[in-house]
Amino acid sequence: MYQKYFGLKEVPFSLSPDTSYFFAYGHYANALNTLLVAVRSGEGFIKVTGEVGTGKTLLCRKLMNTLSDKVKILYIPNPQMSSFGLQVAVAEELGLKITRYSHRMNKMITDRLLELAKDGTRVILCIDEAQAMPEETMESLRLLTNLETEKFKLIQVVMFGQPELDELLNRRSVRQLKQRITFSYRLEPLERSGMDAYILHRMVVAGFHGGMIFEPKALEKIFEASRGIPRLINVLCHKALMVSYGQGTRSVGLANVLMAVSDTEDTQLNSLRGHWWRRFVASVATLALVSLSSFMLMVH
Repeated sequence: MYQKYFGLKEVPFSLSPDTSYFFAYGHYANALNTLLVAVRSGEGFIKVTGEVGTGKTLLCRKLMNTLSDKVKILYIPNPQMSSFGLQVAVAEELGLKITRYSHRMNKMITDRLLELAKDGTRVILCIDEAQAMPEETMESLRLLTNLETEKFKLIQVVMFGQPELDELLNRRSVRQLKQRITFSYRLEPLERSGMDAYILHRMVVAGFHGGMIFEPKALEKIFEASRGIPRLINVLCHKALMVSYGQGTRSVGLANVLMAVSDTEDTQLNSLRGHWWRRFVASVATLALVSLSSFMLMVH
């Protein structure tokens, strides 16, 4: 909607985990480097935790895209499944034909992992939203990592989850798995200077060449409302750009951000919420339709 107006090639603050927008800054760069070092070690479990919206899924995708061709990635985005369901998911990721018999499936998985190991291919199992995994499934996951040769493990596990994952791992029933965690990292929200750099980074990747379009007071309010959480930053910046476009301004000021904050959930300033946003979106949509109609008339 506003891309052409600001000279952008795409929407800069999408919520999709697009790795081209990965922000290699501060603890995000440290987290990726920690994961790469841990994966090269080839031992144990690796754990990354962080609050909702801090970028765990994007980090997971970036890790998978960064690993070499001699690493086979198995990806499970939703581990809220039974032990048997986990085996089925792993088997499918390995390209195996599914069987109803659990014992046979275990042998098929083991044989396939051995084939890959002989070919010099390492297997990494990445589990997103790991805090949703039932205890019995987590135990099945631990047993899966018992598969090994005399020299190395046949499969390594990287878990990404919300802080509730730590609560789950503190239970006595899963203490054996917790002891196998060799590397862990906690993703924290961005600090103020990091947020400014993050916003500029996403604008530049999207094709903007005019420097920082957000005014200082606008940035202060975005940080205050978002608490430095990237997902909320994205939502607020996207809405603020829409407001600026709708009002015909070329920069994003404090008033634009306040309007964006007023109808955004989970911000520290959401007491301002009203019904203006639907009216505003409707007016912007009308503006876009009028512009399109004028363009079509010019063409014909």
